[in-house]
Amino acid sequence: MPSFEYENKHYAEGFTAIAGTDEAGRGPLCGPVVAAAVILPRDIEIEGLNDSKKLTEKKREKLFDIIKEKAIAYAIAESSPEEIDEINILNASMLAMRRAVEALSVKADFVLIDGNCSRGFSVPTETVVKGDSVSSSIAAASILAKVTRDRQCAELDKLYPEYNIAKHKGYPTKEHMDAVRKYGPSPIHRKTFLKFLDN
Repeated sequence: MPSFEYENKHYAEGFTAIAGTDEAGRGPLCGPVVAAAVILPRDIEIEGLNDSKKLTEKKREKLFDIIKEKAIAYAIAESSPEEIDEINILNASMLAMRRAVEALSVKADFVLIDGNCSRGFSVPTETVVKGDSVSSSIAAASILAKVTRDRQCAELDKLYPEYNIAKHKGYPTKEHMDAVRKYGPSPIHRKTFLKFLDN
């Protein structure tokens, strides 16, 4: 379960505002990659807080509101399909995370990043592999990012119903790939993710 072990290690070094950041939507064929950054009060107990992938949609929705209410600061940002195609998904994910951190109403002086890559942040960082399972701040960010992106997928589904995006959230399921083959890519599809069309 996530804890404040990583946060407290850096608070003990003298940092005062530690944000966790994570993204949702690296793998889908369409839509933006969404990132969130969260600064939580030290050692706050949020019941049920966990990696967003381990929670039901209903639980994530409930925690989404609790996290926003209890956080010292939070922000949500994204990188567009065009940016993903232009700079690649890893760089676009980093860009979205940096945007989220920079949008925080309380300036973070240290950032815990889910994964093993840190690029371009203006403050010190630590990468934490599977961070959404071990860091409370990263877990909170993962929930804000995932819920936001899922809600976006529901809206995109209304604009482009032929792809059934609300069901698969843009991921490369057989149904989604068959729809892209049948109808062609939409304006929200990531062109660099559609190599299967060449086959």
